[in-house]
Parts: sequence; C-alpha cells; structure tokens
Amino acid sequence: MKIKDIFDFLNSKFPVETACDFDNPGILTGDPETEVSGAVIALDCTPDVIRTALENGCNLIITHHPVIFEPLKSVLAGSPVFELVKNDVAVISMHTNLDIGADGVNDTLCKVLKLSNIQKVAASDGFMINKGTLSTGTTADRLAEHINSALNTRVKYNLPDRTVKNVLVCSGSGGNYVYEVKKHKCDALITADVKHNIFIDAQWLGVTVFDAGHFETENVIIGPLKNMLEKQFNTVKFIADLTSPIYYK
Repeated sequence: MKIKDIFDFLNSKFPVETACDFDNPGILTGDPETEVSGAVIALDCTPDVIRTALENGCNLIITHHPVIFEPLKSVLAGSPVFELVKNDVAVISMHTNLDIGADGVNDTLCKVLKLSNIQKVAASDGFMINKGTLSTGTTADRLAEHINSALNTRVKYNLPDRTVKNVLVCSGSGGNYVYEVKKHKCDALITADVKHNIFIDAQWLGVTVFDAGHFETENVIIGPLKNMLEKQFNTVKFIADLTSPIYYK
C-alpha cells in the first residue's frame, strides 16, 4: 500500500478542490510512491505526534491541520518539516475539505452533540456550515453542560437563560458566523476561538454563542477517520493520537 493510495482514497471522500482558497491540503511531505509501514492520525503534526510515528515504525502522518500552511522561507533543524524529511515521514493533511465533507468534522461534531435534522447551509462567505436541532428546547446553561460532557471541554458562553432549540455548528474558528445565526432561523452558534467582541455583538443580537475549544470541536473526527481508513486498508496499521497539547488548570 502506497502513500498515494491512501491519499487517493481520502481525496475521493473529501476532495481537496473543495477546500477554501487559502488552504493547503494534500500530500505535504514525502514520496507518494513510498510503501506505507503504518500511519498516525492526529489533529496536528506536533513533536509528540512525530515521536509516536517514529516509535511505532510509522512513515505516514495524517493530520487535519496542514503542516505547511504558508510559504516557507527556510527549513531549519527542529522545525516540523525538517524533522519529517530527515526521518522520511510523509504527511497528508485534509483541512477545510474535511470540515465540510459528508461524515467530515462538522457532521461528526453534530453527531457527537446528538443533534438531529442535520443539514449543510451556506454562510455569506460561501463556506458550508451545519444546522441542527436539539431533541427538546433547553436553556443555554443546560446546553453548555451537555457540550462539556460530550466533548470533555470547558465551554464559554453567554445568555445562560436563553432558550435554545436550533443551532448553527462550525468546528474550529467560526466566531464570525454569529451574524448568520438568525439568517438561518437558529438560536445559537456552537464553535470555537470566539473573540471577546463577538460575545459582545452576540449580546446585542440576542444570540447565544458557545466556544467549546478548537481542539475539542475538531478532535472528534480522529476516531471515525481511523475507523474509515482501517476498513479500506485492513493491512495497514493506523494509530489515533487524541492527545491535546494544551493543558488547563
């Protein structure tokens, strides 16, 4: 099984041409013709993820966030790309194309949160986000508890007494979609990386916003992605790295 075979499969499910213009998905390091000895699946290509790959004899890392996002002006010792090339480890990254794809990040996040009537809607910038419905209307305070439990996170939110039934969902950094909530006849937005001014604007709009953490809203895809790849390539060893590099006190 070659690296290009795994990329071709992922590309058939989550085509790179559907990614945002600013994005950089695809095979980012390595030789596509190399035989795969094993693969680590993780949100990011961190030092620990590279170490996990090397310790387990894996020459492929599959990430959500691209290990090369902007043009590189140098590749120095200790940098991710240097370490990957030095150790002959390839990286496939599936980013915004994985976010919006069927059974991708946003769909999986909705399933983990137990939303129903899930549908994709176009935001004003053209990006596809999800709309879902809670089984019963509840307060924002109770929904925050549910999000905490489902994602093992610490959610930040506003308007705790507001009733929530229909929600927009955007994994990762989606705070700007607060202005889309009422357009799509929703009561709240579940996302991450919400800036302070967005919470203030949400107060004026009468919209509840839940910031559930960038890692936590996206890491939900790693397990299902591993299962998908294992079914397709049953002779390849896949390892899911679910460890966050961020700690809380």
